[in-house]
This record gives sequence, structure tokens and C-alpha cells, in this order.
Amino acid sequence: MNPRPAPVAALLLAAGASTRMGRPKQLLPYQGRTLVRHAAETALAAGCAPVVVVTGALHDELAAELRGLPVRLVQNKVWAAGMGTSIGVGVQAVEELAPDAAAVLLLLSDQPLVTTDFLRQLLQAWQQSGLPVATGYADTVGVPAVFGRMVWPQLLALPAEAGAKPLLQRLGDELGVVLFAAAATDVDTPEQYAALLAHAPQKPE
Repeated sequence: MNPRPAPVAALLLAAGASTRMGRPKQLLPYQGRTLVRHAAETALAAGCAPVVVVTGALHDELAAELRGLPVRLVQNKVWAAGMGTSIGVGVQAVEELAPDAAAVLLLLSDQPLVTTDFLRQLLQAWQQSGLPVATGYADTVGVPAVFGRMVWPQLLALPAEAGAKPLLQRLGDELGVVLFAAAATDVDTPEQYAALLAHAPQKPE
């Protein structure tokens, strides 16, 4: 009987105040769901456990929006200092909630074209190589990305204002990459959201 593989936790960053959007982008509707619920459901469908959502500016609103999903919310009280603080808060929460987790999948709430199938590809690439695995798009690498437990100290040591990209770039040959061009689509401004809706496939009635 094969041993059950160690779980991979998901860390969904949703702490920002969406200043460029002018309203909470996490709560923008897209294909019948909000962006944050879409991201959480995508991570859950990929088999991640636990799914930890890091909130900040909108803790109560996001808690209400995610009600009914088997996710855990943790609030970053210093979210305004930068994304690195949310990554640190999230990794610490995963360590407490899932001490047997082998890796963490880091993802954002504003990449609505990321699919469950693609997240499974990332997880499979990590399982096969044992290396951190990032998404390749638009001539760069970024999240979603999978980090094995050995890399967590580097996530915890990120500068407050930094996201994961400097770490991914620093890893060099020690980083696996899975290409997914649609990850370049994010939603930071009203214009980007309008473009997303204009090109979205219509859901069947």
C-alpha cells in the first residue's frame, strides 16, 4: 500500500485595499462568483488542504463572502506594510494549521484565468522535481508558485514590501517553471476589469 502523500496547503493572498481599482477587487463579480471566491474554490478543487486566506483591509467582508467554504481566514494586521508581511503571516498560519504540510501553493485573488487544471500541473511538477515551481508568463516568472517546506524560511525572510518574485528570480536553476500565458491577466485597475469582462466566455444558462 503506497503511503498517502503529504498535503499541500494553499495560501491565498487577499489583504490589499485595491487603491488602484477604487473598490475592493477581491469582491468584483466574474462569471457568477467574486474573484476571491473563485480563487478559493479553484485551490480547493486542486486538492489543496488547508486553504488559508490572508485578509487585511477587508477581513469581515471577505469572511462573509467565503462563508460555507472549508477555508481558514487569518488577518494580517500590518497588511499596509506590503505583500511580504501577508506571505509571512500566511506561512506561519500554515505551519500551525498543517504541521505535516509538505509545501505551500501561493496564489492571488486577482488572476481570474488561473484554472484548477493548471494548479494541478504546478503541483505535479513540484512532486516530480522537488524544486520550487513557478508560473511562466509574459517573459517572467511569478505566482501561482509552489514552495516546499525547505524554502519556507526564505518566504518568512522576505522584505515587508516584497512579493515572492525576488525569491523566484534568485532561485535561478533551482526553480521549475510551468508556462501559462493567461496568468498575465490580473485585475488592478477598472480598465483591466472591463477588459476581462469584455473577453470572458459566456456562462451557459
